[in-house]
Amino acid sequence: MIQVNVMVDYEGQSYQTNVITSRDTDYEHIIQLALSQIKKQWEEIED
Repeated sequence: MIQVNVMVDYEGQSYQTNVITSRDTDYEHIIQLALSQIKKQWEEIED
């Protein structure tokens, strides 16, 4: 497992998050994981 620091854009804002994943995970999947994390955080704030 590795930790990858990822910067993603969500609703016009840039966010940095960490993704912990296996070494063989492709770039697109890492980006999707990061975006999913950001969306979950915003859902928790909005609730």
